[in-house]
Amino acid sequence: MSAADTPIQSVEVLYSDHHGWLQAWLRRKLGDSFVAADLAQDTFVNVITAGCTAEIREPRPFLATIARRLMAHRHRRQILEDSYLDALASLPEELAPSPEIQLLALEALQQIDDALDGLANLVKEAFLLAHLEGLTYAQIAECLKISTSSVKQYLSLANRQCLFALAA
Repeated sequence: MSAADTPIQSVEVLYSDHHGWLQAWLRRKLGDSFVAADLAQDTFVNVITAGCTAEIREPRPFLATIARRLMAHRHRRQILEDSYLDALASLPEELAPSPEIQLLALEALQQIDDALDGLANLVKEAFLLAHLEGLTYAQIAECLKISTSSVKQYLSLANRQCLFALAA
């Protein structure tokens, strides 16, 4: 087995050997050096948290995969935040919530997004249509082109996921 085939032994080695490459790769993908730096750090935090550095055989593809997931998560969060801010902008000024309430709402939306992470898109869509749009099971079923029993099943799964996240 060559040195290239041996597992990475420590986070320090992984970080020192690949952080610069990962950050440059992210900067090229995103066009923003500050976001790239944040996502590179988040990638290594994920690796440290998982405690799997000893099993990594090909660090760059491994790190790129984690970074892609983090980019997708960041993109979803940005879409959610933009949608919320667009909805706020359409309110008359006297009905608009205070900046503090807006921040609390954005944090709550982020917690919901985190709780629903990993669920199928249809499950997430059903949850959002029910809880944000106030649609009935029948309306959600029609909108998503699924049965009402599937809507019930999806909402049960999503609600359970949110409850588990609250309990954690």
